[in-house]
Amino acid sequence: MNTFSIAIHGGAGTLVKGIMTPDLEAKYRADLKNTIDQGYAILEKGGTAIEAVEQAVKILEDSPLFNAGKGSVFTATGSYEMDASIMDGNTLNAGAVSLINGIKNPISLARDVMEKSEHVFLAGDGAMQFAKQLDYKLEDDAYFYDEFRHKQWLEIKDTDSFQLDHSTKKDSKFGTVGAVACDKDGNTAAATSTGGMTNKKWGRVGDSPMIGAGNYANNKTCAISCTGSGEFFIRGVVAYDVACLIEHKNLSLREASEEVINNRILELGGDGGLIAVDAKGNIAMPFNTEGMYRGFKTSRGQEEVSIYK
Repeated sequence: MNTFSIAIHGGAGTLVKGIMTPDLEAKYRADLKNTIDQGYAILEKGGTAIEAVEQAVKILEDSPLFNAGKGSVFTATGSYEMDASIMDGNTLNAGAVSLINGIKNPISLARDVMEKSEHVFLAGDGAMQFAKQLDYKLEDDAYFYDEFRHKQWLEIKDTDSFQLDHSTKKDSKFGTVGAVACDKDGNTAAATSTGGMTNKKWGRVGDSPMIGAGNYANNKTCAISCTGSGEFFIRGVVAYDVACLIEHKNLSLREASEEVINNRILELGGDGGLIAVDAKGNIAMPFNTEGMYRGFKTSRGQEEVSIYK
């Protein structure tokens, strides 16, 4: 039987230990562990990689601690714009949504785009029409409201500043959630979801919903979910770049992941991290920032939940 495994992330960036209280750190670790355990349980019972990554991301979307779903940040107009994508490494089918609001679990809508439409990527009003056609319940703004996120937005509202998540420093934490998995059949999958950047304008879209940039899966190489400075991850086609290095240069999962995060993305001026898994259940989780909320669990008995380097 194939080694099966799951890895998750909840964003990367300047996670300075001094700012994090012991109580808050314990909450983050508990949410990460719960997510890994539930995703792993699906794989253990013979579930598919797609089922495991969707469930893991849904749990992270339901937590106000992470910038996705319930924890999404405010845009310049005080609204919410969420993005998500999912990909099946066995079939190379993929689904993505962008600039949606009111949807509790954007990752589930992305999966429905993959499985119930002829398309890969739906955005804005069209994506919302698709959700309504499938009878999705729309949550009101109160469901997504978080006091911390609101204060964060008020500090930079009506300015040209934007923030990539929890922090007083611009660009210092990249709020995205993601999961990658390899199931008992050796099939891989990746899922990524985000609430974008605080105070973003003009319908800005980052790398998270873009297949090949922030999310990618192919059984021949690996499944990847990224978190970082989205503009740079798009330019570097980061998720696909890792897969290419494995396919064309015969690098290992770890070598390819580290080359992209510790060399190639830095040369472009971007930073962040990624999680990756291959069809043998191997895992890599490189990042070039001070921290990345992350964790993994494998059928070989390995398990970890970490925040800092």
